[in-house]
Amino acid sequence: MAAAAVARHRLVRFMDSDTTKCTLSYSQHTSCRQSIQVFHNKYQVCTLSMNGCQGDHPKVPIGTIETRTLGAVPSPALAMERLNLAIGELKCNPPPFSSGIIRLQVPIQQQIEAIEWLHAQDQILPRCFFSGRRSRPYGSNLLIDITNENGHTSFAQNLVSVAGVGSAVFFRQLHPFSYDDWRSIKRFLSSKCPLIRAYGAIRFDARANISSEWKAFGSFYFMVPQVEFDELEGISMLAITVAWDNALSWTWDEAIDSLEATMQQVASVVVKLRKEASREFILSNNHIPNKTHWDLAVKRALQIINRSSSLLIKVVLARSSRVLTATNIDPITWLACLQVEGENAYQFCLQPPNGPAFIGNTPEQLFHRKWLSISSEALAGTRARGGSRTLDLQIEHDLLSSPKDHLEFSIVRESIQNKLESVCDRVVVEPKKTVRKLRRIQHLFAQLAGNLKREDDEFEILSSLHPTPAVCGFPTETARLFISETEMFDRGMYAGPVGWFGGGESEFAVGIRSALVEKGLGALIYAGTGIVEGSNPSLEWDELELKTSQFTKLLQLEVPWQSKVENLETIN
Repeated sequence: MAAAAVARHRLVRFMDSDTTKCTLSYSQHTSCRQSIQVFHNKYQVCTLSMNGCQGDHPKVPIGTIETRTLGAVPSPALAMERLNLAIGELKCNPPPFSSGIIRLQVPIQQQIEAIEWLHAQDQILPRCFFSGRRSRPYGSNLLIDITNENGHTSFAQNLVSVAGVGSAVFFRQLHPFSYDDWRSIKRFLSSKCPLIRAYGAIRFDARANISSEWKAFGSFYFMVPQVEFDELEGISMLAITVAWDNALSWTWDEAIDSLEATMQQVASVVVKLRKEASREFILSNNHIPNKTHWDLAVKRALQIINRSSSLLIKVVLARSSRVLTATNIDPITWLACLQVEGENAYQFCLQPPNGPAFIGNTPEQLFHRKWLSISSEALAGTRARGGSRTLDLQIEHDLLSSPKDHLEFSIVRESIQNKLESVCDRVVVEPKKTVRKLRRIQHLFAQLAGNLKREDDEFEILSSLHPTPAVCGFPTETARLFISETEMFDRGMYAGPVGWFGGGESEFAVGIRSALVEKGLGALIYAGTGIVEGSNPSLEWDELELKTSQFTKLLQLEVPWQSKVENLETIN
């Protein structure tokens, strides 16, 4: 009865969108900690954490990296109970190390969607979400140990998606992402603990000034979640992570108290989402640049590209569209709707403390590394899908035979191949050119794979591959300078790397088909298109409209789900 009362209380709390909560903000200073300021807001920010990039010795290993798997349970509520008991045991028996990171995980004997768990967390910040492609050949197979009344078993499972709230440790700086920053992150990771991961994103151009809407992200922002929900094939898993380092002025006692405080905010009842966005009334929709200035920018780019003395072959120009709505847009609901369209894409969400949510549904992989094996993709050239099979095949043929699109695609593929060859023993391109079909769009596509000479080349490949000609242009620096001189808005993390670092495995997508969603300020929707010889300003504008349609269509659905919690299934 008591458990049912708690469940009812949490469900009511989840549905009450007008509840005012206390939040914490932070300001930068030389300490590794965050300073606190209390104010009223509809987000609740988790307690203090440590910035893992503030240390002076990123090469010094931490004392212990552990994953402990507890016995399987049938529901999230029982998983919460088991983890709260485990926290009590940890407090009574603290580890004998001055630094470390420990993950406790409880398998749940049913598959629950991570996006639904995240939506139930009543907007606890920071938060993150990452969903890989549903059907990729290499899969993230994980060996899970489960102990139940029948004994101890181990079996491999594919990880579908991950959601997390709170940060056991975060990594943020204003300077460009560096090798030392990468080492600071890797310091908390181990191949023996494959699910301890740092999720985050890096700016498209770290040398550009950071605008106010992107300030909370810094030049990069990564987090190892304090509380994490893993959706696997056939089962789920709830996990907690505690990290501490006396050298970063973040002790074990502070870390475990912070984890306890976050767990008190976490809901154990998950509501089944219908994945339908509310029908928002659009107050305004303003593009930067507008159509007139877009045409001028494209024509200027073409004038430079067409000069015989010019180095510039391709430049990717982008547009930022601010949509203001009469009511707040829920970024997690938007993301859930994008999942319906994105089975062959990555869905992501990253929201730091006191910042907006960066969400997206991107088809483009930057790279995936497992041990020394690495893969990447070339994606360029865009057409809409056809309304019939015959029309769709006609459009596909037009895309494959278009000289303009072939030029744009070849630049991307050859650039990525050259960069992989600089750090790989051997690179295979297969297929060399085909069409990848998404729900609304189809692209020219190639798959590239190779073997790194050493795992430390991961940082080199990340910094070398980004930005690809698909989101910047070619040559890279010439295109970047043209973008910085032409675009009148801050791309922020749009078109930058977004994904995760793990011990023996890492994966990053390119943060395109994305939006920045902030309460009271609507959404900034981003899209870009490649300009090469033969480009037409009006057709490129139409391509922008096509790429942003996955977001704008969400504002036009007829059946709202908000305030209609009746008839929804609950998972106890």
